[in-house]
Amino acid sequence: VIAHAHALQLLERYGVLTRESALGEGVTGGFAGVYPVLNELEARGQVRRGYFVAGLGAAQFALPGAVDRLRAERVAVDPYGAATSPTPALVLAATDPAQPFGAALPWPDTAFRPARAAGAHVVLHDGALCAYLERGGKSVITFGSEHATWAAALVERKLSGRVKRIELAKVDGVPVREHAAAPALRTAGFVDSYRGLLLP
Repeated sequence: VIAHAHALQLLERYGVLTRESALGEGVTGGFAGVYPVLNELEARGQVRRGYFVAGLGAAQFALPGAVDRLRAERVAVDPYGAATSPTPALVLAATDPAQPFGAALPWPDTAFRPARAAGAHVVLHDGALCAYLERGGKSVITFGSEHATWAAALVERKLSGRVKRIELAKVDGVPVREHAAAPALRTAGFVDSYRGLLLP
């Protein structure tokens, strides 16, 4: 009964449940702990098994509604590539289940160590990871050169009240004022401060 409830909870949370998602959640027994329940739900017609999202592994289970939504929104997106449409960037907590990096998807190659840590945030644009704001809002790791995209997204996040303070000291390990992102940050609304660039 507990495994059944846990499997349904994971399906509701993710829509498409993969081995990596279950491992990222720290499920007792790992994916093998919920796999028999998922098989049973598939046999009853409550979930579908298939290869719904490329790159997420072969064992994928999804709620029928999630599959229909994926089909309706079918777009070829490279999660590590550049954004290709004018949709706005999205800022999520690094621990948010809707944030796939570090759970369902590996972090892109970088010399730094992003993690699904409390207080950290990620900026996603068309499924691509643009930036990782470390806990405390003092450092950013970037993925690509579209600095204006993630800078504007951080400003929106701050204006919404979901982030209290962002005073960047470093971007990609470089003092923020010396990084190529500095002009984009100033254009977005950051101002010079004692430690670096502050979003008032």
